[in-house]
Amino acid sequence: MQSATSYIDVAQIMLYAFWIFFAGLVMYLRREDKREGYPLEADPNDRPRRVTVRGFPSLPTPKRFVLDHGAGTVLAPAASNERADLALKPKHRHPGSPMVPTGDPMVDGIGPASYAMRADRPDLTLEGAPKIVPLRTAAEFFVPSSDPNPIGMPVYGADGRLGGVVRDVWIDRSEPQVRYLEVARDNDPQPILVPVGFAAIGSGRRVTVSSILSTQFARVPRTAHAEQVTLLEEDRICGYFGGGLLYATGARQEPLL
Repeated sequence: MQSATSYIDVAQIMLYAFWIFFAGLVMYLRREDKREGYPLEADPNDRPRRVTVRGFPSLPTPKRFVLDHGAGTVLAPAASNERADLALKPKHRHPGSPMVPTGDPMVDGIGPASYAMRADRPDLTLEGAPKIVPLRTAAEFFVPSSDPNPIGMPVYGADGRLGGVVRDVWIDRSEPQVRYLEVARDNDPQPILVPVGFAAIGSGRRVTVSSILSTQFARVPRTAHAEQVTLLEEDRICGYFGGGLLYATGARQEPLL
């Protein structure tokens, strides 16, 4: 007696089933990766009015995510992290023209100085405490004697002039390391934070920040709290120093040769 599958090509059916499953998986993953960054915005020079681009497949249904430590919830996809009214304008009127800043790009957060609208709250440890804090508030941490202690060192800008003096270092409690240098300036009651990645601590008891000039230390974004830094403030501070690599001087925007 012949079996029920005698006249059915089981291998071909399984192949078709796999194709259908795989196509559905690709569609699902493609929709899920649109929870951030979408909808896109078309080139404003290409059309007379602003046009949003969602692409194919469409955006997924908004999903609510619960944040840790009782920080609330976020909805994705959402446009809450978008920055409106950027200080930019097209260099030319044709489609695809590059955008150029209309103000101070380092302060306005343009190009390499750009930042995302992250949560305006501190990053937290697993225990729920602020993760990045000044050394003066973290008695369990210290700078090893084998490493140069930057506290008290003068800080110079790319022009070789004094920008301030290191008053303290801010450490990461979760990954014990220095994240920022707290720099005090003359006649300025509020210090600034310099990301340690932009600071070169020399053997001559001095710190050099080559990304910005000494006069530009005054415009570094400040923290609202003297002993805490929020995620948004971190993005803005790091963006400012990153933007200086291009915008600190006019010569940095010219060809290398």
